Amino acid sequence: MFERDLVLPESQRAAFKEPLGREMDESELDIDNAQTRYITVGDVVSLTFRRHGVRPLLSIYDGSTERREMTDFARLVEGEAKEVVSNPAGRITAGMADAVRRGIGGEVDLIRVDGEEDLALLPCLLYAEDGTVVVYGMPGRCMMAVTTDGAVRKRVAELAATMEELE
Repeated sequence: MFERDLVLPESQRAAFKEPLGREMDESELDIDNAQTRYITVGDVVSLTFRRHGVRPLLSIYDGSTERREMTDFARLVEGEAKEVVSNPAGRITAGMADAVRRGIGGEVDLIRVDGEEDLALLPCLLYAEDGTVVVYGMPGRCMMAVTTDGAVRKRVAELAATMEELE
């Protein structure tokens, strides 16, 4: 899956807006969670983790939040090594999916997306080991946490199957 670029058709956008996982309170980051493998998707979520002293296995961000460029997280990690991938809005490029796979494998811990990172959630959930907690933001609302397992991967596969392959 994700060998080719995928685009989200307009007719499927509502299905992708339904949250996956559970709401996660920021206070959960103050609990000793050294054994938990986290992946963060989004600038605000990634910054929240860093401010609580939690460094995720992988953080994916695009440097903007609600159309504001150069987020605090982007400034924080400006001098850190990162992979930069192109991923237009409403798509999952094969390049982004490959970077996520390699990041989960430990090759990189920061991915800066030129475009939009929202749909990076899907390859994160598909490729992460069981028990990994993938945290993403619901803009203006909350953080959402999804613990990976077979049922989550099945749901991701169902969602991805509704996307259209690009040649």
